Amino acid sequence: MSEALEELFLFGEEKMEKAVAQLKREFASIRSGRANPLILDKVMVDYYGVPTQLRQMSQVTVSEGTTLVISPFDKSTIKDIEKAIIKAELGITPNNDGVCIRLNFPPLTEERRRETAKEVKKIGEEAKVVVRNARRDMVDDLKKLEKSENLPEDVVKDNQDKIQKQTDKYTGIVDSLVSEKEKEVMTV
Repeated sequence: MSEALEELFLFGEEKMEKAVAQLKREFASIRSGRANPLILDKVMVDYYGVPTQLRQMSQVTVSEGTTLVISPFDKSTIKDIEKAIIKAELGITPNNDGVCIRLNFPPLTEERRRETAKEVKKIGEEAKVVVRNARRDMVDDLKKLEKSENLPEDVVKDNQDKIQKQTDKYTGIVDSLVSEKEKEVMTV
């Protein structure tokens, strides 16, 4: 395989990997009725004028599966952390006891579970679109290579098949992640 073809596949696979990684990040922030510390990844606290990730300035533990306990390393920041959680609009009200903050995750209603499952499918479809766009870009680049390097027709056909297999692999990964998350959301 020529260097240009290898580059084409590496670049395409990198785009598809990024789509899957982004999907995982988005799924981590979706509430499923269970306490998940990853939901706090988007929470930024104003720490002496510097926006800082909440998880960098506190210890976050899960208690009883439905409660997150946030223990700041610097107790003087507890009010700032509480404000940041409220500002992040997680849909959960923080309980501050002066030492730590507790976030109680109420069980989701059946209707909310269904809405969340639809949201999960939508996010999954968006990830598949990114994968398909990467495939399209790879095929376009392959056609350009065919012209510039006078690649034989059978080599082009073989590489198109490889591109399709790679695309199928990543859409399969997206599908399995979506079904896992749906199952998690729908489980009471």
